[in-house]
Amino acid sequence: MKPLHHLLALLLSCSLAVSAQSLSFSYTVGMQKAAERYFEVDLTCEGLSASFYDFKIPVWMPGYYQQLPYAAHISELQARDFKTGKPLKWEKANHNTWRIYTDHAPSISLHYQVKGERSFVATNFIDPSRAFIAPTGLFLHIDGALDHPVKIRLLPKEGWQKVATGLESVKDHPFTFIAPDFDVLYDSPMLIGNLEEMPAFHVRDVPHFFIGYQLGTFNHQAFMDDLKKVVEVAVDLFDEIPFKHYTFIGIGPGGGGIEHLNSSAVAFSGGAHLDKPTGRLSMLSFLGHEYYHHYNAKRIRPVELGPFDYDHGSRTNMLWVAEGITAYYDEMLLKWAGLVDSTYLFKTFQQSIAKYENAPGKRFQSVSQASYDTWSDGPFGRTGDEFNKTVSYYDKGPVLGLMLDFRIRHESKNRHSLNDVMYRLYHELYKKFNRGYTEAEFKAICEEMAGCKLDDFFEYVYTVKTPDYARYFAYAGLDIAVSPQPVADAWLGIKGQEKDGKILIREVEWESPAWKEGIRRNQVLHRINGEQATMDLLNQVVRSQKKGAIVQLEIIQNEQVNIIPLILAQKEETSFYIRPKKELTKSEREILQSWLKERTRSGKEK
Repeated sequence: MKPLHHLLALLLSCSLAVSAQSLSFSYTVGMQKAAERYFEVDLTCEGLSASFYDFKIPVWMPGYYQQLPYAAHISELQARDFKTGKPLKWEKANHNTWRIYTDHAPSISLHYQVKGERSFVATNFIDPSRAFIAPTGLFLHIDGALDHPVKIRLLPKEGWQKVATGLESVKDHPFTFIAPDFDVLYDSPMLIGNLEEMPAFHVRDVPHFFIGYQLGTFNHQAFMDDLKKVVEVAVDLFDEIPFKHYTFIGIGPGGGGIEHLNSSAVAFSGGAHLDKPTGRLSMLSFLGHEYYHHYNAKRIRPVELGPFDYDHGSRTNMLWVAEGITAYYDEMLLKWAGLVDSTYLFKTFQQSIAKYENAPGKRFQSVSQASYDTWSDGPFGRTGDEFNKTVSYYDKGPVLGLMLDFRIRHESKNRHSLNDVMYRLYHELYKKFNRGYTEAEFKAICEEMAGCKLDDFFEYVYTVKTPDYARYFAYAGLDIAVSPQPVADAWLGIKGQEKDGKILIREVEWESPAWKEGIRRNQVLHRINGEQATMDLLNQVVRSQKKGAIVQLEIIQNEQVNIIPLILAQKEETSFYIRPKKELTKSEREILQSWLKERTRSGKEK
């Protein structure tokens, strides 16, 4: 028998739980201050019972693994009793929390403004031409009450007629949408304005839309026909589409792309370049990456990425899978869709390898550590150091995905591939248990598909050990050149920028002649061999001089002038040229042919 105070506590908790279940949230988002770059938000919250509530704004957006200062853009907060209009006391509790004292009112209303100045897929933006809502930066929630339905009514600026979003609309109520909970709301961006729409297509009876701002002049139908091919290949890998409709949201000029539950927000400025092969393939690869994310990252996810920690972010070692392996597939989707040939594919992968191998960060940071540290370093590595001691999972991740695919095909005698690993993760962990995978589970499924231990491969994930590219590429009958080649120009190692009539040193390459002589970034390059420094002169020196030539640099730092002589060197870089071997074994030929062709969901040839 429980003590009385425990029983009372239990009854109280049950009472609060029932009360919490009756919470409802209704937002109205005004856009009449578009010229001033402000959203005006009104929130009505009903079903309250406590004396105060902590309202919070997230500090990041799932899919973009860095903290963002959303709270700093919220201002002019007002709190009132919803029925009487009486002002309520509130105070800022911490960096992303506002404590509202309800005075026991069962319903309250909040009004606040959100500044939207940066056109980016993870931030709010509004101007007289359109508005983009990044929900994690606009909608306050009650701490601990994320699992409640939400209603959103938009009040567009006069003349704005269309909304692009993955949210469900409310019938007969224009510009009104609902979400079953805040997780869905926070994963559903909205673009509002006089938007354009490209021809929709259906895959397995699921409509796919592309709606955006100033999509540009190019062959929309041909572009969407190619995009449909990419989507079809991605869907075939999993034999299922996990949503009823899907929307590509083109936010216009800006930056980046982020996958969401049944949409993706992408920076998109269409034009004539999309009618040319280079521009079109680059954009299709980008969109294919975001679409494949709806399987790998949204649903096949590291266990740390769900449920989300909106207050702190969710660190994981596995972004090399969620992001890096997705970057592997965005290139494979183009090949399997018949849009590129093997030469294009080989060139893409050799560029990824070269970018990783020719940077100093490979000696200092593993790709798993890069994943964990992305919250501070960013997805492309840390940029504030004197030289870059970090790596990007966007560079090493797709190469590891390629190597792992080859290894599984080789060890299983081409019965299995990385496709089977991803299929298993989707159908056996996400579909059956609605959860992510652990690091151990990912490794175990890879080993099950390969039929052997893969400890030696996973060393490349958790250490800075140099991958044995030749061994792994040989599994598919491919040669890869790993011998360094001299760069044509002499090597000085300085990257500069003209500013106010001076050359400011922006970067000094590690172990370059300039680095070894103590030259560092943010110094001023005043003279080169006695002549006034210009960017043209700096470029001319490295192009016209040869290895062994002496160059005198006049450097200014803290108003001190130093004349520094140095000897130009010859830089070497490895190109990692990939090509098929002249003679292939039966196993190598089978692996290469099956890898280059379109795959079924089981990973076997059609």
